[in-house]
Amino acid sequence: MSNALYVTMLGSFSIQSGQNTVDEHSNRMKKVWLLLAYLIYSRKRRVTQNDLLDVIRGADSGEVDDPAGRLKALLYRSRGMLDGLYEGAGHDLIQRQNGAYCWNSQAELILDAEEFDRLCKAAAAAATAEEKLELYRQAMPLYQGDFLPKLSMEPWVMPINAYYHQLYLSAANEALSLMENAACWAEAASLCAQALKIEPYSEELYRHLMRCRMEQGDRAGALLAYEQMTQLLFDTFGVMPSEESRQLYRKANRLVNDQTVAMDTVSKQLQEAHAQGAMYCEYDFFRFLYQAQARAIARSGEIVHIALLSLYDCNRQALPRKSLDRAMDNLQDLLLQSLRKGDVVCRCSVSQMLIMLPQANYENSCAVCQRLIKAFYRQYPHSPAQVHYHVRLLEPKL
Repeated sequence: MSNALYVTMLGSFSIQSGQNTVDEHSNRMKKVWLLLAYLIYSRKRRVTQNDLLDVIRGADSGEVDDPAGRLKALLYRSRGMLDGLYEGAGHDLIQRQNGAYCWNSQAELILDAEEFDRLCKAAAAAATAEEKLELYRQAMPLYQGDFLPKLSMEPWVMPINAYYHQLYLSAANEALSLMENAACWAEAASLCAQALKIEPYSEELYRHLMRCRMEQGDRAGALLAYEQMTQLLFDTFGVMPSEESRQLYRKANRLVNDQTVAMDTVSKQLQEAHAQGAMYCEYDFFRFLYQAQARAIARSGEIVHIALLSLYDCNRQALPRKSLDRAMDNLQDLLLQSLRKGDVVCRCSVSQMLIMLPQANYENSCAVCQRLIKAFYRQYPHSPAQVHYHVRLLEPKL
């Protein structure tokens, strides 16, 4: 063969020789591509016929009467597909040796996954930050997605897929830190966007993105990134962002005026646009209000209670997610409509709401919760959700 083969397995599977390419879109026979992927990835070690039989056997949904014949048929189709690279490529690349089939070890081949691995290891071992960053810049574009995504459930693919996914995350975070230190904010933001497509649940990547947008003067973009992350984590895992992420959010949320402003202007900025019903806020700001109240009541002696409302099914077990989301939205709407303007509401978990009740003693706070629960059952009689409450005194900060 005159040209080296270039094989991609990160994000998609394709084999290129010169101007000719065969890929998983041109032939959708999964077992053919499975066999080719195994032969190519294992080309540096001895692969027996039994190894190939195990690979295709794992992909078969039932028993095959003649697995050896099945293997020969798949190899025939594989060779025919490879002939699209150049004349005779099928028999040139897939060879039979000592009763077994293998990939031609003499054929020059560049595999994107192996190149990515090499560059990441070289970057980790590089002596200077500049050398590290340059190597990461070469490595990052190679990772167009996880290893063999269409074959990701095959037993031999799963650990390799997990290895490269974790290697990419580690390399991306290291590269982002280096870019931030070098003040390459636009480049870092672009890498963040690409990395979040591959790993959308990484708080660390979102923090990098927030820092990039803040340094570029895009405070609104940083706040949007935090809100998207919060919603995703809450909807998927029922968890809140870490304290490190919340600190970045608070930093981005600070309003900074470039020039001295008049008191009237400040007052207008601080005013709430529409003050109807209870106030809703995110959990992070609820914490600040709680802490501010704890300091204030230490001086004033005012009584403030906190109520926790939790949703379960009739057996006090977790509700199905779709039913839970609907019930939580309904409960939130009810609280905002029914409570006083001075009360504050937030979601503190996927199935719980917090209420701050100023100037309400324990008995009154319990009565408020009971009234809200009755209203919920009356307004949503067919809801599978059962509402339970706990009331506790907001203790002063001495």
